[in-house]
Amino acid sequence: MKAGASKVDITPSGDKLPGIFTGILDPIHVRAIVLENGAQRAALVTVDAGAIPNEIWQRLTTKAEAELGIPANQVILTATHTHSVPFGWSVGYEEQLYQAVEEAAAALQPAKMASGTGVSYINVNRNIIDPATGRWWEGPNYQGPSDKTVAVLSFQSLDGAPIAVYYNYAVHPVITGNLDLISGDIPGAASGYIEESLGEDAVAVFSYGAAGDQNPIFFQQTYDLREIRIADFAARGEDISNAMPPGGQGMDRSNPKVAMLMEQQKQMNATLGQMLGEEVLHVLRSGLARPVTQASISGAQMTVRCPGRNRLDKGRAGYAGVYEDADSVPMKLSLLRIGDTVIGGIDAEIFTMIAQRFKAESPIKNSIVATLTNGMSRSGYIPNDAAFAQNTFEVVSSRVKPGCAETAIVNGFLDLIEDTGTSAD
Repeated sequence: MKAGASKVDITPSGDKLPGIFTGILDPIHVRAIVLENGAQRAALVTVDAGAIPNEIWQRLTTKAEAELGIPANQVILTATHTHSVPFGWSVGYEEQLYQAVEEAAAALQPAKMASGTGVSYINVNRNIIDPATGRWWEGPNYQGPSDKTVAVLSFQSLDGAPIAVYYNYAVHPVITGNLDLISGDIPGAASGYIEESLGEDAVAVFSYGAAGDQNPIFFQQTYDLREIRIADFAARGEDISNAMPPGGQGMDRSNPKVAMLMEQQKQMNATLGQMLGEEVLHVLRSGLARPVTQASISGAQMTVRCPGRNRLDKGRAGYAGVYEDADSVPMKLSLLRIGDTVIGGIDAEIFTMIAQRFKAESPIKNSIVATLTNGMSRSGYIPNDAAFAQNTFEVVSSRVKPGCAETAIVNGFLDLIEDTGTSAD
């Protein structure tokens, strides 16, 4: 086995800050790992972006296959889903995306790989019953479904020097979203902390898990900041009590309470990033399986479809939506196998129970789910079957009808495992 890694800064310059952004809290990056086993190559790539348009994925994989010998179905290209970057690619990250993969391929060296898992409690189910209204709203549900697993893949040189870490966790990167500052949010803070700790130019690649219903456990925007914003809008004659304006829209930043809460959000982002990073380091220290220097590499992809719907009314949550039938919704599934580890990718945001069901049914012990991967479905959120009974904002905004997606996704991943071979290496 060989491995190489690269990190490329994609932070927009001050004179090119788009839209509502007023400055930069911390830099954003593309991070890439390229693997080779003598016969096949694969790439694990993550970009600090809200999502990755299908055409970007298509152009990157076409070029990587033609120029670097990395088959398109052996690329796992994931967005961190930080809410503190432009939701779009007008700033121009595509060139740096390929640059990171190219540099990682050029850095290939003999390597050993090991896998392990840890736990982190920085996430929480984000759908609760509001005690004041008796209706569904967003907030920490300590009893709700939540996967605390941190999956870790370690790549080291043969003499033990760190090359890269690939880690997967299910948490929405929304802590800094209302600051209107460019930021990698929790993934950026965690990766930076891991890289600083490992040194040796190691690259820590975050993988966005099944976090469709998972928020950071301490998330101020759903409490005081939300109430202040609702009051400010109400004073101007607009009711946003059942809405969530983007970013920090409408907030009075000259209000000392708002300024304090926003400053605390910055501190919380660093804290949660450090906590997640420390758990990754804990796994690296004492939780890895025996490393291997040989591993098969294979990949496969497929598209599954579910009946679609268009919503006809408005309102964020708490009420059943009104819908009309729409075209079926395609969802792209990808699966990359590296030895006794499989990474299942889907181009949408799914609820945690879908990923947990797949991991429970997978014949491969080390099974990982990476969402917002290899493009961007028009599905919206994809709840598990049971969650469709709840009028949460993810459910009422979903463009897929109930009763299809959970089983289609899980069975699709299982079929892809069969396509890549089920025996352990």
